[in-house]
Amino acid sequence: MSTQHKTSQLVQASGVALLPLALFLTLFIGVGSYLSWQGVEFAFYQLPAPIAALPAVVLAVLLSKEKLNRAIEQFLRGVGHQDIVAMCMIYLLAGAFAAVAKASGGVDATVNLGLSAIPTSMILPGIFLISAFIATAMGTSMGTIAAVAPVALGIAQSAGISIPLTAGVVLSGAMFGDNLSIISDTTIAATRSQGCHMRDKFKENVKIAIPAALVAMLIFAFNSSATPLPETGDIEWLKVMPYLAILVLAVSGLNVFVVLTVGILLAGGVSLLSVDDYSLTTLGQDIYTGFGNMQEIFLLSMLIGGLSELMRQQGGLAFLTKLVSRAIRTFGSTHDKTSSRRASEFGIAGLVSMVNLCTANNTVAIIVSGSVAKELADEYQVEPKRSASLLDIYSCVIQGLLPYGAQVLLLGSVFNLSPLDVIANSYYCFALAIAAVVAIFLKRSQEQI
Repeated sequence: MSTQHKTSQLVQASGVALLPLALFLTLFIGVGSYLSWQGVEFAFYQLPAPIAALPAVVLAVLLSKEKLNRAIEQFLRGVGHQDIVAMCMIYLLAGAFAAVAKASGGVDATVNLGLSAIPTSMILPGIFLISAFIATAMGTSMGTIAAVAPVALGIAQSAGISIPLTAGVVLSGAMFGDNLSIISDTTIAATRSQGCHMRDKFKENVKIAIPAALVAMLIFAFNSSATPLPETGDIEWLKVMPYLAILVLAVSGLNVFVVLTVGILLAGGVSLLSVDDYSLTTLGQDIYTGFGNMQEIFLLSMLIGGLSELMRQQGGLAFLTKLVSRAIRTFGSTHDKTSSRRASEFGIAGLVSMVNLCTANNTVAIIVSGSVAKELADEYQVEPKRSASLLDIYSCVIQGLLPYGAQVLLLGSVFNLSPLDVIANSYYCFALAIAAVVAIFLKRSQEQI
């Protein structure tokens, strides 16, 4: 969205233009809170986010000072922006790969591989690594939790390990992988909105995520004890191969569209070779199922893209940028270039965190705050890979600590725990938040040397 950012400063700032965003959050949070009070499971996900966004779009059109046709054109320009279209295409390919790989038995094979490699004295760190690897390969924390949580619960019960701690281990690994995966929707949204390559964001991100993961694993290792593990079958390397392939190809810097296409072809080939009665027709159906699994985030991305363009044209994003910029200048220890850059990084982190608290969805939070974060990054000379990394990190931190987040609610359901018990043991998310703060301060110190 680079052309948008260059012209947004010419628009007169207006807080009124943010009312559509406020309406979207009010509907999303209001309905979720009410249903939660009524005891409905997954209350914050009963009203689909795209539906909550529709009244906001209507309000944004009505607030426009342009003629109706002109306002609709502005909305469609935002929907059809090349970054939004590219993001949506990547969502479809990522969904297709996840569905085809699951059909081939790749998830079960990967869990089996991890269990086979776990030393009996390192159960919890081993579960973390399994969860982290699957999440990194699949690009979804929810899919990872659904696959790993039942196995982890069985291990914990047979080994006499703390159930809440085991749930926290699974959540920690899932959020680690979701944060780093190149096919995660959070990574896709963060890199596309900030205009950087996934490889560059990965390298920047891993400098912060790995130390946090090591700290979490030390905590988990301290709480592990030697115990027999469930019996595992033979390692099916063929079924694990598509996951390994996309990891290697992605880190090598190959275009993400090519990476995902190759992954789909490899996973489809494995299914055709190893699954009885699996045909090309079945492969086509699985790919389409994967497309369907991405329907909500696909639609939401388009609607938010159009809504953002309307708010930009009406001065809403300029107002928000000005507000955060004022806070950056006020709370910065000095007003030199380096100090302002550090303050802007905290501003980006705080912005996406606040939106995530409201939406209970880390991808939505990145999509909503991405444009403003890009404005701040450009103004204070924060590298795109840095701003993308901060967006992804803090959205994952907040998502992993939300008692009403989907990941925590799913784990609470599987382990029969209170969501508060789950997040209390999400040590990786706590460590990641601290590591990111330290990284911001260290970056400034290194620049001053």
